[in-house]
Amino acid sequence: MSHAQYDATPAPDDVVWDLPGEGPQRTSLLVLPHAGGNAHAYAEWRAYLPADVRLLIGQYPGRGARFAEDLPRDISDLAGPVVAALPAGTTDDLVVLGHSMGSLVAFEVVRALQASGRTPRALVASACRAPYLANPCAVYPERLDDDELVAAIKERGGTDDGILDEPELREIILPSIRADFAIDDVYRCEESTARVDCPVTVVGGDADPVAPAASLGRWAQITDHAFASYVLPGGHFYFQQQLPDFFAVLAPVVGAPATAAA
Repeated sequence: MSHAQYDATPAPDDVVWDLPGEGPQRTSLLVLPHAGGNAHAYAEWRAYLPADVRLLIGQYPGRGARFAEDLPRDISDLAGPVVAALPAGTTDDLVVLGHSMGSLVAFEVVRALQASGRTPRALVASACRAPYLANPCAVYPERLDDDELVAAIKERGGTDDGILDEPELREIILPSIRADFAIDDVYRCEESTARVDCPVTVVGGDADPVAPAASLGRWAQITDHAFASYVLPGGHFYFQQQLPDFFAVLAPVVGAPATAAA
């Protein structure tokens, strides 16, 4: 079945994975994956979060249970369904985080929630240019054959090379990767409207060629609230080898875990 032959409204829990911890959930962390990424790649984050933080992960069209949907054409195709599928109550105290292209999706999710009077507690951007900047590392997937696109993905890291080296699996995942990179290539928010009404934290790797550490401070321009910037060792997927350090950076944003009464 081709993507173009099927279009249906997906189930909310296929669009936003819901991985709560144990006990009452104090706050929610919504994670938006990178270009070509999927929710499964971030499921392990559950183990690094406090038990009272509910982990939500966005799943984009063209992958997982949403595989048969039309491929996304612009960033609203990525952000809109996530906003619509957020579980009831999770926007009461929500932190929205994106990695790479997911940071731009996260920014649009925050803007949409803000427009409906449900402004999140904070936005966290990881390894990405500020949304009002043109993409300095466009991939131009439409110019690349499959082998060239795979080479470009491997250079960035973050995808299991075994999947990319397996022809049948590669055939399944490359269309959504092409679609995501095409969106990321051209996305740019008008500078005058690139604003969020919440604190912003940005994190990146000191050796990231896609989103150089020196450029991360440009995110400060989108908010009048608190802004924090952190640089950790590593490349574009700097957090993969140091998840405890990454979550130590996130701890002040999601808040301290609730302590039991003596």
